[in-house]
Formats: sequence, structure tokens, C-alpha cells
Amino acid sequence: QIAGLKVSVWRPRQPHQDRVPLVIFSHGFHGSSTQSTFLTQALAEEGYLVMAPNHADSLKGAFYKLFILPEVAFSLPDNWTDSTYRDRASDINRLIMALENDRQWSAQIDWANIALIGHSLGGYTTLGLAGAWPTWRQPRIRAVIALSPYVTPFVRNHTLSGLNIPVMYQGGTADSWLTTSWVRRPGGAYDQTPSPSYYVEFKRAGHFAWTDLTAGYHEEIRFYCLCFLNRYLKNQQSTCIDRGFPDVSDVRSK
Repeated sequence: QIAGLKVSVWRPRQPHQDRVPLVIFSHGFHGSSTQSTFLTQALAEEGYLVMAPNHADSLKGAFYKLFILPEVAFSLPDNWTDSTYRDRASDINRLIMALENDRQWSAQIDWANIALIGHSLGGYTTLGLAGAWPTWRQPRIRAVIALSPYVTPFVRNHTLSGLNIPVMYQGGTADSWLTTSWVRRPGGAYDQTPSPSYYVEFKRAGHFAWTDLTAGYHEEIRFYCLCFLNRYLKNQQSTCIDRGFPDVSDVRSK
């Protein structure tokens, strides 16, 4: 445990003399810290220290929570405020603070290069911490990847214009109308997000394509996430983010 949270950790495979970038993964509603190991493990193999806390809504070890409804219905985005799932933001802030105050962890982390990745409600969480909810803004965050994120409250409140760090969105053509459709539509999350921002869409990908439950798109998901993080956390300049694949229906950047 770290900061009272159950946290899964993936360390870089090769020993590093220097500090390494930190990536924190936020799971989806009723997901878990280990829901997307195909991605978290790949990030560690690329030289990132990866951590993922279990939020209070996680089903991990408590399947009775399957019957617990969300704080506010996903179909009622106008009722969401910066108080909705603030506990998730608090989890990540507590984790960062605990790592900073722990001599051993702190010495391993490159504190100028921290990114967040979130799936679904985790995407909502990470975007909120990036500044989509101004009261949540975590100043240490340098980049965010939002995978099939729940963005509707931000789109309806026009708060994404306040983001000032690089953002990558990923979605799928078979994804829920609550998530991808609000990212890609005209005037949606991608359009409202300032540059630099990216959008990658996978053909026929459903909502769980970014978890270990379905494996059809894992290679491409890893590819785009690593291209993005390597550019903004390791300063590796390349055009790989604009690369297309047969299973990719849309790639945008600005």
C-alpha cells in the first residue's frame, strides 16, 4: 500500500541509474488497477515507472460493488460538477504526495515528467486533474492520455479549453455513445482541447478494447501511447503519432 491505497506497480525492466518518468493509470468505473496490464507492462518495459491505484469504485475483491450505481448517472452529464468523483482525484494527489515524501520512491522518479493515463471514468479523472475541472488541476502533470473517456461534463461546460498540457484521446467506432462520440463529434472534446492534442480512433473497437478483456487492438494502442509519451516525457521527436494502421479509422493532430 502507498498512502493508504492499494497500488499496483510496474518497474522498468532494466535497472536505471537515473530517475525515470512516472505514469499513473486510473481505471474505469468498476474496473481495477490491473485491468489493462497489456499497456502498463509495456510502459514499464519502455523505461517508465507505472503505478495504478484502486479507486473506491473498483470491483477488486468486492464484487458486491457491481450493484452500486455511479455517484451521478452517466446519462445526466449536466448534473456532474467538480464534486463528482473528487475522491478519485484525491487518490492520485495523495499518491503523488506520498511518493514525493518517501525518500526511496522520490529518488527514482523524474519529477519533471509525470503523465496520467485513464480509461473511461479514469479518463474523466485524468482530464479533470489536467485542468478540465480547474479546482482539480495537479501542476505536476505534464501529459495525459484519455482512453475511451467519459468527457461529456467537460464538453457541456466548455472547460477543456483550459487544458495547457499535451492530450491524446483514443476511441472506437463501436464504443459507447457516452464516450467516443463526445470526443470526435464537431465541437466535442477533441475540438475543444487546445494544441497539442491528438485523436486516434480504432475500427469496430468497443469500450473494453483498452482492457485485458479484449486483445484485438492492443498492439496499436501500445504503439500510439508510447509514441505520445516518448515525445512529451522523453523528448523523442518523431512523426510516429501520425502513422496509420489497417484497424485505425481516424488519426488527428493539432
